[in-house]
Amino acid sequence: MIEINQLSHQFVLGKKGQQSRLDVLKNISLHVAQGGIVSIVGRSGSGKSTLLNLISGFIRPTEGEIVILDEKVSEFTEEEFAEFRLKNMGFIFQSFQLIPSMTAYENIELPLILKGMSEQARKQMTLEMMKTVGLENFKDHYPSELSGGQQQRVSIARALVLEPPLILADEPTGSLDSETEADLLAFIKKLNKERGITFVIITHDDEVAKIGDRTIEIADGELVRNGVFA
Repeated sequence: MIEINQLSHQFVLGKKGQQSRLDVLKNISLHVAQGGIVSIVGRSGSGKSTLLNLISGFIRPTEGEIVILDEKVSEFTEEEFAEFRLKNMGFIFQSFQLIPSMTAYENIELPLILKGMSEQARKQMTLEMMKTVGLENFKDHYPSELSGGQQQRVSIARALVLEPPLILADEPTGSLDSETEADLLAFIKKLNKERGITFVIITHDDEVAKIGDRTIEIADGELVRNGVFA
């Protein structure tokens, strides 16, 4: 599913002529198998979010390569990666990233509009996905009218509606209470088992990390653990 080979990344700081380079990731190599759940853990500033952004194609690596679904995505243009993301990736964020002026239905439907699907096909797929996440009775509710757990389910439905093989999640339970977090983690495991979706989850929460088949730990930009959570 994902092959990362000798990946390094630096951020350039300061004004032109007075610039310095900050090493954020240093020679990372790892493999993520299709159909698994991988947790990426580490302290704030360790480089884990940068790694997720590199996998997502939102930033380019300074060195090394990233291969996803046998495509060398680290060589893609921005346009090629945007098309690849739409087809193959879904995203779940801590802050949900819902559009407040759109209903739950409209938020979930949006990726289908971007893909150019017909209205009839969009309606069928959106309603089916709302039923999958247990929100069929909240079709016309706006994000402000939903609980945190419901908003995150809208976010998950939006990520899943195009049925991507890969979901990237950045602190997906960070805004949820413990009970809602447990429900969401159970739901992620169910989706993984029933649909074979690969999940890569950034987290600082041990309980979240434990749902992974493997846990990858990053410290000071380096890979320090790559195995079963313990």
